[in-house]
Amino acid sequence: MDSNDFREYAHQIVDWMADYFDNIEDYPVKPNIEPGSIFDQLPGQPPRDSKSMNDILVDFEKIIMPGMTHWESPRFMAYFPANKSYPSVLAEMLTATLGAQCMSWITSPAATELEEQMMVWLRDMVGLPDEFTGVIQDTASTATLAALLMAREKITDFGVNESGFPANQQFAIYCSSETHSSIEKDVKIAGFGRQNLRKIQVDDNFAMNPEALEEAIKSDLNAGHKPTCVVATIGTTGSTAIDPLKEIAEVCSRYEVFLHVDAAYAGTALLLPEMRWMIEGINSVDTFVFNPHKWMFTNFDCSAFFVQDEELLVRTFEINPEYLRTPEDKRVKNYRDWGIQLGRRFRALKLWFVIRSFGVDTLQKKIRSHLDIAESFKRQIENSEHFDLMAPVPLNTICFRYHPPSMDDEKILNRLNMKLLDEIQQNGHFFLTHTKLDGKFTIRVVLGNTRLEQRHADELWSYLQKITQTLPPSK
Repeated sequence: MDSNDFREYAHQIVDWMADYFDNIEDYPVKPNIEPGSIFDQLPGQPPRDSKSMNDILVDFEKIIMPGMTHWESPRFMAYFPANKSYPSVLAEMLTATLGAQCMSWITSPAATELEEQMMVWLRDMVGLPDEFTGVIQDTASTATLAALLMAREKITDFGVNESGFPANQQFAIYCSSETHSSIEKDVKIAGFGRQNLRKIQVDDNFAMNPEALEEAIKSDLNAGHKPTCVVATIGTTGSTAIDPLKEIAEVCSRYEVFLHVDAAYAGTALLLPEMRWMIEGINSVDTFVFNPHKWMFTNFDCSAFFVQDEELLVRTFEINPEYLRTPEDKRVKNYRDWGIQLGRRFRALKLWFVIRSFGVDTLQKKIRSHLDIAESFKRQIENSEHFDLMAPVPLNTICFRYHPPSMDDEKILNRLNMKLLDEIQQNGHFFLTHTKLDGKFTIRVVLGNTRLEQRHADELWSYLQKITQTLPPSK
C-alpha cells in the first residue's frame, strides 16, 4: 500500500465510520450468536500472500460486524458506558497517525506538556483541590494498583521496593463489600495477599460503614497487622452507591492510613457543582481516580489519576537507566515514572479535543440530561405496582426487579428476573446487565450513552411492560 492507496481507503473508512454513527440504532445492540462462530470463520493459518484492502474490508463486514456488541448504541444500557464522540474519534485517528511514544518529555514534548495541562483542566473541572497533580493512566484498575503500591512504599519507607516484604508482617487493605472486583485483583498483584483484604460491611444504601471500618482497623492493630490503605468508592459498580468520604477520611486520619478514592464512573458527575457533595472530605484523600472514557465522551482508554504527594508517586515507580537519561530530566515531567508502564500512548490529545469541542457548559448540560432521564425512569419504577426499586439512585444507574403483586417468594422472584433479563438479551434491542443486592437478583439500567435521549428510556420502559406480560410463571 502506498500513500495514494492509503488516502483512498482512509476516505472510504471515514465514510463508513460516519455511516456507522448515523445508523447505530439499526444494529442489534448485542449479537445473538454462539461461542466460536466468529473463530470458525477465520483461517487457521495466516496468508502467505498479501490480500487486497477491498477483500479485508469485505471480511470485516461479513465476519467481524455480525459479532460486535455495539457500545455506541444509545440502547446499550449495560455495565457502564465506554463512550466516545466525534472529536474524540478524530483525535484517536491523529494519535494513531503520529504513533508517538510518550514515555519521556524528550520523546514528545508536546504530548507531555499537553497532558500536564489537561490534568490541571480536569482537576479544576471536577473540583479537586489545587494540591492535587495528575497523570493519565489506561484504566482505573491500573491507577488503583498504583495507589496501593504508593501506600505500600509509604508505610515501609520504600522498603518493599528495596528488599521485598518483611517477614512475618501483614499489611491490611480495606474496601467495602460492594467495591469493584479490580481492588481484589490489585491486592493480589501488589503482593498483599487476598487474605489481607478486609471487605467492610455496607449500610442500607450499599455504602461503606465508617464505624465498621474503624472496628476492622482496630482489630488489625490489636493483631499486630499494619493498616495500609483504604479504598473508598464514589459510585460502586453494582448500584453506584456513594461511600461517605468525609467520615472515612476522618477514620483514615486518626490511624494514619493511606486513602484512595475510586470514582471511575461517577467522577464525571463532579463536573456539576451540585454533585460535589460526593467528595466532601477530599482534602484528606491521598489519591483519586476517575475515567473520562466512561461518561465524558472520550474514547477508551483514558483514566485520570490524581495524587497529593507527587514525590511519593515518582519514588514508588522511578527507574532511571542510562539510556533514558536526558539533560532536561530535572526540569520536566517524565510520565514514565508516574505509573507502571514505560511505553505510553498520547491520550491527552483526545481529552484536549473533547473538552475544547464540547466546552465545559455543554459537557455539564449532557451530564445533567442523563441524570434527568434517570430520575424520570426511577419515578416510573417507583410508581409501578409490578416493579421494585432495589437501591437509591444518586446518579444515572437504576437497579430494579420485576415483582408481580402477591408473589413474595425470593427464589421465584430471582428466577423470574433471570428469565426477564435473558429475554431482553436474546431480543438484542436493548442490552442490560444484572447484579445481586442483598442476595436478590437485580437488573441494572445505566443511562449514560453519548447519544442517549429521553425517547430511548421511554422505549425501554414500554418494552419492559410488554415483555413482562409474556413471562410464564416461575416455579
